Amino acid sequence: MKKVVVLGGGVGGTIVANIVSRRLKKDANVTLVDKSGKHIYQPGFVYVAFGDEQIHNIIRDEGSLLNKDCKLIIKEATKIDPKDRKVVLDDGQSLDYDYLVIATGSRIVPEEVKGLKEGAHHFYDAEAAEKLRQALIAFAGGKVVVGVGGVPYKCPPAPAEAACQLDYYFKKRGIRDKVQIEFLSPLPRVFPLEAVNPFVTKIFEEKEVAYHTFFNVDYVDPEAKKVYSLEGESVDYDLLILVPPHRGAKVIEESGLGDRGGWIPTDKYTLQAKGFDDVYVVGDATDIPISKAGATAHYEAKIAANNIITQITGAGSLKHYDGKVRCFCDAGFKKGISLSFDYTHPPKPPSNLSLSAYLGKVILNKMYWLTIPSGRF
Repeated sequence: MKKVVVLGGGVGGTIVANIVSRRLKKDANVTLVDKSGKHIYQPGFVYVAFGDEQIHNIIRDEGSLLNKDCKLIIKEATKIDPKDRKVVLDDGQSLDYDYLVIATGSRIVPEEVKGLKEGAHHFYDAEAAEKLRQALIAFAGGKVVVGVGGVPYKCPPAPAEAACQLDYYFKKRGIRDKVQIEFLSPLPRVFPLEAVNPFVTKIFEEKEVAYHTFFNVDYVDPEAKKVYSLEGESVDYDLLILVPPHRGAKVIEESGLGDRGGWIPTDKYTLQAKGFDDVYVVGDATDIPISKAGATAHYEAKIAANNIITQITGAGSLKHYDGKVRCFCDAGFKKGISLSFDYTHPPKPPSNLSLSAYLGKVILNKMYWLTIPSGRF
C-alpha cells in the first residue's frame, strides 16, 4: 500500500485526506499531521470580532472530520526531506511517504511591522478577534482606520468587507454619526480585484468610508496613534484594525522549500511542487498568484486528491486546476456580492448588492461542517 502523508488540518488538507482515504481504502494508507488537532473555520473570525459569532462554533476537533480510515497525528512537522521522502516531527519521529501533500497554510507575523502588536487590532486568529470585539464594544466615537500591513494575506476582500461591516455595526449601535471610517490600501485601488474595484469604491462612497490608496504600512506609533507609510505619509486613528503580514509555515522555511516569503514554488495547474512529482501543495502554502483563501484551497484540494489517486492507480490522467475561486462578501445590512473567477476569466462586476449573495455566505457559514471538509461538495 502506498503511504500518503498530508501536512495540515485546514480545509485543503482535510479534503485531500478524506477523498484519498475514502477512494483508496485498499491501495493507500493516509496519515494527516496537524500540530493542534483543531480545525478552524477561519472566515468566522470576522463575525466573532463584530459580535455575531462565538469562537466555540467555528472550531472542531480535526479527528471528528476525518474518514475513519485516515490516521491523525497531533504533532508539528519540523522538517521535510523530499529527496528521501520523509517528514520529521517535533518528537523526532520520522514519517516515510510515497506521496506528500503540503497544506500547511500561512502564519501571521505581526512582529514584522513595528508597533502593530501594541497599537493595532486584527481578526486573523481567535485571541485577536475576541480582543477586537471588546475594543469595538468600548468604542464610543472617533476615527477607525482599517488597513493592510503586508501582502500577500489571507482572504484579499476581507479588509474591505470589514470596513463595510464597521459601517453596519456602528449604525446598529446608533453612533455612526460619531464615527469616521478610513480605509488604507497598498494598491492603487481599494479592492484587490480590478474588475470589481469600481463597484466597491462606489459602495465605500455611499457608506461614507474614506479611502487612501498607495498606502504601504511602514510602522505604527501607538503613543501618537498614527500609522506611517513607506511613502512617507501618516494617518491618525483612535482605533486601528490592521491585517498583519503573512508568511508561509516555519517548516517550509526550515526545510529550504520556499521563496523569500516561505511560499512553495508550485505548478499552478497540476499543483505539484516544482521539481517533485510526488509532492502536492494546496491552499495558502503555494506561491500561485491567486487568492489565499479557503475557497481556493477547497477547489485545489479536489484536483490534488484526484491526481494522487491517478498516480497510485494508474487509471486516468492528471487533472489541471483552472484557478477557480468562488466566494461571497458580506457588505452589511443583509446584502453582499458573489464573486466567481479563474485564471482566464476575471470576475464580472456586480450590478448591485444582493440579499441572495448575503444568504449564500450565511448558508456556507452554517453548512460548512456538513459539506466542505468531507470533500463531497
